[in-house]
Amino acid sequence: MRRPLKVKYQMRKFRILLLISIIAFIFSCSSKSTKPEEAFDAEKQFSKANELVEKKDYDEARKIFFEIKNRDITKKYAPLAQLRIADSYVKEEEHDKAVDEYKRFIEIYPEHKYASYAQYQIGMIYFSQIESSERGYGAASKALSEFEKLKRLYPRNPYREVIEMRIEKCKEVMADYEFIVGVFYFKKDSYDAAIKRLE
Repeated sequence: MRRPLKVKYQMRKFRILLLISIIAFIFSCSSKSTKPEEAFDAEKQFSKANELVEKKDYDEARKIFFEIKNRDITKKYAPLAQLRIADSYVKEEEHDKAVDEYKRFIEIYPEHKYASYAQYQIGMIYFSQIESSERGYGAASKALSEFEKLKRLYPRNPYREVIEMRIEKCKEVMADYEFIVGVFYFKKDSYDAAIKRLE
């Protein structure tokens, strides 16, 4: 008995749709068989960024350090990357940015073994800006404050002997400045102002 024409048409339509579905499935499977994304190697990327710092390619190095901060699932290299970002700004003599990045490190990782290093670097940035007694008061004052903070927050820091000498130097610069200003006021017969400075 012959099938009605309508049934034949539906069977044919079904076969075509089935064939199209199978072809689509095969193509979707083959596109998924591409090479899987390689796992992020924080250690390798950290070495690469350090090489760029040595070559003075600071912007490219910082891009990699930022990526390490965001993608290091071990959290071993993320803190070091934050430090190296700050260090790279020091090398580039972008002192304000360096200070901001060191402070960010201390804020995020206050108990890290390199937290005292970050605090020391902040003090040293200001210390390096002391030019003379006449022009170094502001930098000496900031450096003194940061070195005192280092002593207070990290009493076992490895820079103890060095910072004592730095603190003395800061105090000398500040005292010399006060003396110079006191003598200036004395010569101008502004004795009250002179006394305050000299005291």
